[in-house]
Amino acid sequence: MDRTDQSLIAIRRILRSTQTYGRELARAAGLTPVQIRVLQIVAETGAATPKDISQRMRVSPPTMTSLLDRLAAKGMVERQKSEVDRRQKNVVITRAGRDAVHRAPDPLQQRYVSQFESLQDWEQAMIVAALERVAAMLDATDFDAAPVLDSNLLDDGEGGTAG
Repeated sequence: MDRTDQSLIAIRRILRSTQTYGRELARAAGLTPVQIRVLQIVAETGAATPKDISQRMRVSPPTMTSLLDRLAAKGMVERQKSEVDRRQKNVVITRAGRDAVHRAPDPLQQRYVSQFESLQDWEQAMIVAALERVAAMLDATDFDAAPVLDSNLLDDGEGGTAG
């Protein structure tokens, strides 16, 4: 097998891994990996502003609005007026949201982060460079992409332009 085939197989394995995890998550918690990540961020302090969440996830405000609309419709979060600035809304996690975070299977992303961060600095730099090169080869450098392992952000009706 030549290196071109090996590289395509590796990419396909990564895609299948994220898709399989997404299905497991949907089955266990009824949410997408991106929705779980939003809930995890809000759960850290119990409340956060949409702007803070979108900045942490590196997605556009319209994408975040769509995500929060879906989570609110499922009863996972509520929007409440800020006590400090009445013009601002805070996103507050509900008991159902906390339960969903606890029901979620072991996050694929956390496994990746843990193993990636245990690598030597030069190994991390090599991987980042190789992945950025692959993204450029696939003309995927201009996408608004959150640091979340979810291959279905656009396919599951989340809207926006994050990938």
